[in-house]
Amino acid sequence: MKKQADEIFGKGIHLEKEAQFEKAEAIYEDLFRHVTDEMLLKKIQCRMEDIHHLIAEKEIYQRIDENAKRVLTEIGINISDNQPLMDILLEADAVDFDNETALFIPLKRGYIDHCLEQVPRKMPGDPGMNTFGTGATSPFLKRAGDEELRPANREEYTEIILTVGKQHDVVGIFSLPVACDKSISLFEIARLMEKNYPGLKMITTNTMSDDESSFLKEKEHWVDGTSLITSLTPMTNMVDPFLRSARMGNNLLLIDQSIAGVSAPGTPEAFLTQIHAQVIFMMVVAQTVNPGIACIHCGIPSVIDSSGNLSYSSPHQTVINAAMARVNAWITNFPSAQTGGSTSLPDVTFQALLDSELSRNTLRKYGVHIVRHAMGALGSLNFFSLEKFLEDCARERRSRMIFDAVPQDIGVIPMYFPADDQALEAIREIAEKGNPKNADHTLKHVDSFCQWEDNIRRAAKKKLYYPQLNDTVIDSITYDAPCSPAPL
Repeated sequence: MKKQADEIFGKGIHLEKEAQFEKAEAIYEDLFRHVTDEMLLKKIQCRMEDIHHLIAEKEIYQRIDENAKRVLTEIGINISDNQPLMDILLEADAVDFDNETALFIPLKRGYIDHCLEQVPRKMPGDPGMNTFGTGATSPFLKRAGDEELRPANREEYTEIILTVGKQHDVVGIFSLPVACDKSISLFEIARLMEKNYPGLKMITTNTMSDDESSFLKEKEHWVDGTSLITSLTPMTNMVDPFLRSARMGNNLLLIDQSIAGVSAPGTPEAFLTQIHAQVIFMMVVAQTVNPGIACIHCGIPSVIDSSGNLSYSSPHQTVINAAMARVNAWITNFPSAQTGGSTSLPDVTFQALLDSELSRNTLRKYGVHIVRHAMGALGSLNFFSLEKFLEDCARERRSRMIFDAVPQDIGVIPMYFPADDQALEAIREIAEKGNPKNADHTLKHVDSFCQWEDNIRRAAKKKLYYPQLNDTVIDSITYDAPCSPAPL
């Protein structure tokens, strides 16, 4: 009887990991009525406490996905001055001319759904869940003992590539870690990456020639990070490179780098809704010019600190990216990539290494797919350090061993994601006023991330899931200083 109950409980855990929370809840409720073993009863009670929060959290993510599509149908994307995109969507009969209330160019809902159905849910060269790697193309290489900041030269980039290749056991994606000077081109870097690193690789092709950008074609371990949209508007200089890469059939990493309260709304739900809408629009364009092309949802939301700078040391940065990952893992099933595992500190110190380790561990705890920027980055992605990269890899190996050793019946951990019933209205208001800082919604919700942080902290104090590891929720939030909202 005990063995059978354990097996049924295991089915509940499996359903949780598949985001089938209602089905898991039914199993736990039935077990609770019949099980007498005290240890198993405690496990069941623990899961029943969490499952209600998980069901509510998933409902918000479902609303984010739905409202993101409504952004495209009811508010639209500002492409009226971009003839190439207009021509493509007009020819596809994608524009909703019957909508007289949209602010920009609205799309037909049926066309959006048609395009999204064509996006492959399986990713070529997929390195799997909880994968961490390099990224960011930081402008400066941090050199030990050298205060001068400058990009990497040919010799230094060659060393970086060789070093990353040797750490392939923990580096799951090799994105460009730092800018290069004129001694080496991006195409040459790509050739070196291809030779020395066997896993998933990312590069941008917008500065490459047609022949050079075709290097990525039909290579399942390469993705093109040439992006398109920001603030509901296409970046003019990126349209042609984006369309070229899509037509070639390069695997696309669709990057949205919005910042809460700066280029997008300030509440977590409204923030992710706009990011999701912009990535979906990129998917629609890509599928229009090349149906079935591989698209990776790379919504990488960012937050700022009290001085207005990007804050990769903030717990907010970690949890908002974990939530974006869950939108895709639980709702859309799109392959996804996030950002995290970095630090705001500019130098290789114990605290900088700890910031990064705590962020990676928290992302893994909540479950993510692919995380860029997690190894070697400093100063909120302004610097790349080979010294820090190697330290990050060493810490990552230790963390993996500990996570692999923990019991597998913990279940999914709630994030207590905060609801915002006015998310769609907030995006419209910001689009009308042209700036999140001028929106009433932003002014009313300056502390929304801090309130979310408080909710996570209180829950984490009651239930420590991974006592063997430092936990961002415990160690970097429970301090005496109050949480300070970002300035408007």
